Amino acid sequence: MVLVLGAESYIGRIFCAELQRRRHDHVALPGKDYSDFSSLFNVVRKTKPKFLINATGCTGMDPDANEPARGEILRANTILPRYIAQVSLMTNSPWGHISPCGIYSGAKVVVGTGIVVEKKIAREELVRMVLECPEKLRGFTEADEPNFSFRAAPCNFFSGTAALAEEAIRGIGRNYIWRLGQTFNERDEPENFLRKFQSAEKIYNGVQALSHTDDFVRACLDLWEREAPFGTYNVANPGMITTSQIVDQIRKTLNPPRHFEFWRDDIELYNHGNRVLRCNYVLDVSKLLATGIDMRPVTQAIEDSLRNWRTESSPGELHKAA
Repeated sequence: MVLVLGAESYIGRIFCAELQRRRHDHVALPGKDYSDFSSLFNVVRKTKPKFLINATGCTGMDPDANEPARGEILRANTILPRYIAQVSLMTNSPWGHISPCGIYSGAKVVVGTGIVVEKKIAREELVRMVLECPEKLRGFTEADEPNFSFRAAPCNFFSGTAALAEEAIRGIGRNYIWRLGQTFNERDEPENFLRKFQSAEKIYNGVQALSHTDDFVRACLDLWEREAPFGTYNVANPGMITTSQIVDQIRKTLNPPRHFEFWRDDIELYNHGNRVLRCNYVLDVSKLLATGIDMRPVTQAIEDSLRNWRTESSPGELHKAA
């Protein structure tokens, strides 16, 4: 039996659906009901799960909207994972923790015969390099310490707590740290990165890791079922894509009846009430692919999602930024 903690979350619901499809018995637990050590320990001790999935933290959350609720973010992103690590160690329970990819800034740049880590590479420059000379860029691997964190400031509070959680649980018991990029799929849902683009007032043109939700969940469960070595895995769709390239694909495939506008620069973005510091980065997923796990290239996954786009809810009000 598999315990899914945070089963009510965006990614938690997808885990439950995939576990059911694979015919794994599972118990869906709301994260808020098991956020203290005692209740968590009691349920794990009594149920004796063969695996536990923590989907309570970062997934489906909008950093701009949630940044002020720092106490909630700290509990979900940092304190609870530490409790789970301790409980899992005491009960000898293997588990998987979902962590955001956005704990890095910049990229590794090929210079001559060497590689230089550029944390403070300008967003405009990184976007231009992805478009014009992607062969000169290398992504951050699981062996690289987060550089968009409290220990490598500046960062936003959300990313800082996520990086702190990874540090707090790394090497404790038998666990996976599954890093999730910006979430998207073919379903018109509020948490979908592609949906946010289509309803945003203005769009932030950058470079980040992206994870098709279904691809992500399947890859995570495959790692566990195949008994891949425990540890940290970047679970994002391979490749690099800019926000402007995604918008071009939306225009081409969906032909929405609107004009897309981009923030002119970071000064304009932050002057219009967007308080949260953004990060732009390139990620390396070769460790995941080396296990034999299959992930579609990000460009293909985006194209497939838009070709199969399903409107399941009204677009709602315009977001301030995407």
